[in-house]
Amino acid sequence: MITIVIDGRKVKAKEGSTILENARELKLDIPTLCYHEDLSPFGACRLCTVEVKTNGKWQLTSSCNSVVEKGMEVKTNSDRVKESRKAAAELLYYMYPETEAVREIAEKLGVDVFEEKGEEHDCILCGLCVRACREIVGVSALTFRDRGLNRDVDEPKIEFDPNACIGCGTCAYVCPTGYVTMESEDDKRIIWNKVFKMVPCDECGRYFAPEDQLRYISKTTGVPFSKLTTCTSCR
Repeated sequence: MITIVIDGRKVKAKEGSTILENARELKLDIPTLCYHEDLSPFGACRLCTVEVKTNGKWQLTSSCNSVVEKGMEVKTNSDRVKESRKAAAELLYYMYPETEAVREIAEKLGVDVFEEKGEEHDCILCGLCVRACREIVGVSALTFRDRGLNRDVDEPKIEFDPNACIGCGTCAYVCPTGYVTMESEDDKRIIWNKVFKMVPCDECGRYFAPEDQLRYISKTTGVPFSKLTTCTSCR
């Protein structure tokens, strides 16, 4: 454990933990759109900006991917922090003015938002779906493609590999804007426009999981497929 100072309070922090993790332990309200506690930090939305004292000077940094250091001093609610977060929210709102999740956080941070309710569900390139697919599911069916030399894309985007996807729905669960959708219809589930065959429970007959997902679990764990065809309610 090391000692850091957050908003004038001395805090015992675990080595390797982030500023955001420790701030939330103190119940401090730091906004985020691209962060999830079970995933690696990405630092894309810049809404979690804080001030950190480095070499005697206060500098702005994203708190989700900034690891604490012994003696570190942090401000989470200074005027500079508020201005930086508002600027980040203004940029998001400018790019995605009809997306409700963006509108809500922008209004909370002091951005003037028009009154009509947003009806869109834009991809804001937060990277949550990509990281969840890779780090939690382990299949990497989603890839974040950025701009740059030797990249055949005009704009950053999320690419979907239908051959790798197992239809688990994790990407839809973590998406903060509703851009990633999951639809169920009888014995089918549809994600990223791919149709998955659902498996009925051997006991109750309820369709509960995609066949591709159960076969993936069987392959990675060594449990026979026949042992996985009972839903959690009937086990």
